[in-house]
Formats: sequence, C-alpha cells, structure tokens
Amino acid sequence: MKPILKLYRGYANDQELIVMGHVFSPTTQEEYNFQKKNFKNAKSVIRMFRIKTQANADVYLEHDGRQIHTKTLDDGYFKFCIPLDNEIATGWTDYTVFIKYGEKEIRENGSFIRPHKGNFGFISDIDDTFLVSHTRNAFKKLYILLFRNVNDRKIFEGVVPHYQALSTAGHNNKEENNAFFYVSSSEWNLYRFIVDFTKLHDLPRAVLLLKDIKTSLTDFFLTGRGDHNHKFDKIKHILEFYPHLQYTLLGDDSQHDPYLYENICKIFPVTVKAVYIRQTGKNKKAKSVEAMKNIESLGVAVCYFQNSAEAIEHSKKIGLIA
Repeated sequence: MKPILKLYRGYANDQELIVMGHVFSPTTQEEYNFQKKNFKNAKSVIRMFRIKTQANADVYLEHDGRQIHTKTLDDGYFKFCIPLDNEIATGWTDYTVFIKYGEKEIRENGSFIRPHKGNFGFISDIDDTFLVSHTRNAFKKLYILLFRNVNDRKIFEGVVPHYQALSTAGHNNKEENNAFFYVSSSEWNLYRFIVDFTKLHDLPRAVLLLKDIKTSLTDFFLTGRGDHNHKFDKIKHILEFYPHLQYTLLGDDSQHDPYLYENICKIFPVTVKAVYIRQTGKNKKAKSVEAMKNIESLGVAVCYFQNSAEAIEHSKKIGLIA
C-alpha cells in the first residue's frame, strides 16, 4: 500500500506563492464516491472522517526550475509559502507536488490563482450561503450530509447567476474572472465534495480555506461546529495578502457571519465594499440587523436578503455588476 497525496487550490500575489495539501497514511479503503446512495453514501462519508494522516512526511514542490522540500505537520497538513523571484502569469496556473515511498514517487498536479488585473475580490461562506445545509438544525444537517449525495444536495435559487455575474464584474474580457474564496467552518475532509458541488452547479472556481481535518467519528458529529475564529483569521489573511482589491463578503445568519464580517469591516473600513447576508429563518435576526446597521455606518453597502433575486438587484444598484 502507498500513502495518499491530496492537493488543494493555492494562490499567489506579486511576491509570494502559497500552496497546500495533506498526506494520508496508506489504506485499502476505496476513495469516497460522491455518486453513492443512502446507506452506501453514509458509510463513505463516515469513512472520510476516519481517515488517518501521516505526520512528518517529506513533501516536495516543483516550481520555477527548483525542487523545494518541506514536511507535514502532526495532522498530515503541509503548506508551502514561497517568495517569488520571477513574475508569474495571472489567472490559474498548475503546480506539481510529490512525495516518496521507497524508491517510488507519488506525483499530483494542483492549481493556484494569481488574480487578473482588476478591482474586486469575493469571499463567500458555503453552508446555508449557497449550499442548503440546515445548519440551524444539527440533526437535519447530519442526516442530509449522510444520506444525500452530491447530486441530491440543493443550491439556493438565484445563487448561480449572482455569483457568475460577480465573477466577471469589472472585466470586459469574460475569460478573466475575479478572485473567489470559499471560507468555511467545514473541515478539509469535505474538500472534494465542495469542489464537485461547485463544479456541478457551475459556480466560480475558487480557493477553498477550510477548518483543520478531522480523523475520528466523534469529530464527524461535530462537523462545521465549534470555534469560528479560524474563519476570521483566514479572511483577515486574504485581505492582507491582496490589499489592493475591493472585497465583497457573502454569508448567512445561521451562525456567526454577520458579527464576523462586522469585525472584519472595523479592521478594513476601506477594503470592504459590500456585505451580503442570507436570511435562513422566517424572520430576520435582531442581532444580525444590528450588525448590518453597524457595518453600513462604516460606509459599506449591506444587503440582508431572503432571496438571491434581492441580492442581484442590490449588486446592480451599487454598480457591482452590470
């Protein structure tokens, strides 16, 4: 048996390239199949959360004629932060990472983005922002995760045209897309599921920044819950990494997005252009309304909406999309 190498989408600016992934211990189990139904799907999902990582594994990045070496952390995660000597192309670019086992190599190709010249960046939550997840009901959320495969999971009506319009906003050339980031409290275990879901629904290709990987059944029952500080830290990092962009933040009121985005706007009052929060219950939450009013007082456009049609009209009104 050989170890498993998984790569995630990376990102770059003029000075630095960041790519990351995991190394997993050898296993005889087949990879999770997102087409399975009912109990077969549930069995695969649970197996996905019981995967074993490989600590201190040697990992090699090939970039710009160089071979750069690092080792995985205790949870099998690795991250290359590489200073750039030469300018790299805008848009999406492939990269190669490999690991060794015995005298053999396991090589995988990933991709990273250097945003096109433009003004906009977009950071979106996932669960109950575009993927219907029922986060407010923990039992229902787990049931859907277990017994609904990627083809059966639902997306909110109107999300796709809104996100597609945001993706090309400000570009005459429709081949040039704005930088999109999906930042979530979902764990790295769900990376492939999220990527497949976004491809299935033709959502913008994005860098995913997720929570630390889980490796036990207990962790599975707590998926997507707990401390959300990692989301704040990752969003703050993006805004600092690309300080010249004007950002739109998209989330929902099922957990902490309104307050998290409020704090981001307080730190970056010039950088954030707009905040969108989806209403997940029958009524708007008083605390979310208060947070949105406070954000608006900083000169940031806000939209607390129930249907994506409202968000689209608001984006047109503020000149974000044509």
